[in-house]
Amino acid sequence: MKKIVTILLIIAALFAAYTFGVRPFIAQYKADQALAEANEKDKLNPVGPEFNADSAYAFVARQCEFGPRAMNTPGHEQCKEWIIQKFKDYGCKVITQQADLTGYDGTTLHSTNIMAQYRPELTTRILLCAHWDSRPWADNDPDEANHHKPIIAANDAASGVAVMLEIARLLQQGVQEVQGVQEVQKGALPIGVDFVCFDAEDWGTPQWAKDQVGSGDSWALGAQYFARNLPEGYEARYGILLDMVGGQGAQFYKEGVSMQFAPAIVEKVWTAARQAGYGSFFPRTDGGMITDDHLPLNQHANIPTIDIIPYYPDCPQSSFGPTWHTLNDDLQHIDPNTLKAVGQTVIQVLFTEQ
Repeated sequence: MKKIVTILLIIAALFAAYTFGVRPFIAQYKADQALAEANEKDKLNPVGPEFNADSAYAFVARQCEFGPRAMNTPGHEQCKEWIIQKFKDYGCKVITQQADLTGYDGTTLHSTNIMAQYRPELTTRILLCAHWDSRPWADNDPDEANHHKPIIAANDAASGVAVMLEIARLLQQGVQEVQGVQEVQKGALPIGVDFVCFDAEDWGTPQWAKDQVGSGDSWALGAQYFARNLPEGYEARYGILLDMVGGQGAQFYKEGVSMQFAPAIVEKVWTAARQAGYGSFFPRTDGGMITDDHLPLNQHANIPTIDIIPYYPDCPQSSFGPTWHTLNDDLQHIDPNTLKAVGQTVIQVLFTEQ
C-alpha cells in the first residue's frame, strides 16, 4: 500500500511540475518565438522604387479639375479619356469594359471599367484596383442644404486612381521601348500588374432616399459587372483595393471582409507597411466590415482581394472620416503623406512578391 501511495505521490508531483513549470515554460517559449518571428518580418527593409507623393498629388488635382465625375456627366467622360491616355503613356495595354448598368433609382448608367496591364505577357499577375467615378450627392454633409449637390471627390476616389497611376509610372521606368519593342531593364518588376479602375461604384442609395431596401446591392455596380464578366482566361494571384487613400489623419485598420476572404493578403500588406517604414498608418487592429468593390471580386471572381480603406473610430461625422460624402472632400483635405504611405506600401508588396 505504501508503494502505491508513493508512486501516486510521484505521479502527482510530476504532473504538478509539468502543469505549473514545464508546460507554462513551453507555452512562453512558443509565444516568444512567434513574437521574434513577427519582429523579424517587420524589420525595416524597403525595396523597390521610391513613391513620389507630389506626383500622386498632381494626379489627384488633375482629376478634380474635371469637376464632379458622377455617372452620365461631361466630367465623367473627360476624366475617363484622361485616365486611359495616362496609362497608355506609361506603357500599359488598356482594355475598356463598357456596360449600361441600372442605378438604385432605375437610372441607366453608362459605365466603363478600365483595365491597364503592365507586362501583359506575364502569367503571374497582381490586381490593383480603385473606383474612379464620384458621388453624385453630398448626402453625408453636415449642412442638409448640400445633400443633393455633387462632390469633387478628391479622396473618394481620385486618390486611389492617383496612387495606381504613380505606381504605373514607376514600373514603366524598368521597361524601355526600343524600335517598337519593349526591353526589360535590370531591376524591373518580374510579375504582371493589372490596374483596374471600376466605374459606377458611388451611385449607391443616398441617405435621403425613402426606400433603403436592398441598398447594399446598389453600390459597386462596375465591380459587380467586372467580377461576373472577367476577360477571357483572366486570373490574378490576389487583389488590393485602394479606397480613400489620401485623407488627412487616415489610418488603415484591418477591414472585416478582407479578413474573412483573404487574411493572408492582409498580413502580407500590413507586414510590408512596416518593412517600408509606414507601420503607423497600418495598425494591427480590426476595423469595420465594408461593402466595397472587393466584395464581388471575392464572391464572384474568386480573386482573394483586400480593401485598404481608412477607419476613423472616433470621428462623429463618419467612421470613413470627416469629409466622406461631403462637399469637403476636396483637394485641400488631401495629405501627400497618406498617399506616400499607401503607395510605398503597395510597392513594397509588389517588389517582395515571389
